[in-house]
Amino acid sequence: MASDAPAPPTSRPVGVPPLAPWQRVCCVLIAAACAAMLGLGAWMTPSRDGYGTHTQLGMPPCAWKWTTGTPCATCGMTTAVSHAAHAELWASLKTQPFGLLVALGAAVAFWIALHGAITGARVDRVLDWLLRPRYLVVGGILFFGSWGYKVWADAHAIA
Repeated sequence: MASDAPAPPTSRPVGVPPLAPWQRVCCVLIAAACAAMLGLGAWMTPSRDGYGTHTQLGMPPCAWKWTTGTPCATCGMTTAVSHAAHAELWASLKTQPFGLLVALGAAVAFWIALHGAITGARVDRVLDWLLRPRYLVVGGILFFGSWGYKVWADAHAIA
């Protein structure tokens, strides 16, 4: 006697194969990298200057800032990630807007990759979607716009 009960929902459409074992390992590595970044951000104390938090990891101060007196394109990213990891989203946004996007993106990527590793769901489709040229252009505009904001904020002592 056949059951007329509907099949349980799955995380992938019917007929789409699950991720291969090597792809699941990649998902684990991505989730681990995202967790490590956010974990380091939570471990560090965000710099009050709006940049320089990375020196807590033993890295040298920004050579670009030291040479030119203006922030580089990534100045404040580590500080913004650290603020975000401490749930200080407004401080993260003020410090380096793209750094906040990086932290939020890492949090989302962690959960997507973990889901793919556990269930075998085709999370690679999300990456295919995000790597479309229009989204890469928008990402570039946001990156350089955040750099411009950081230069302006540094000149006006906003951290």
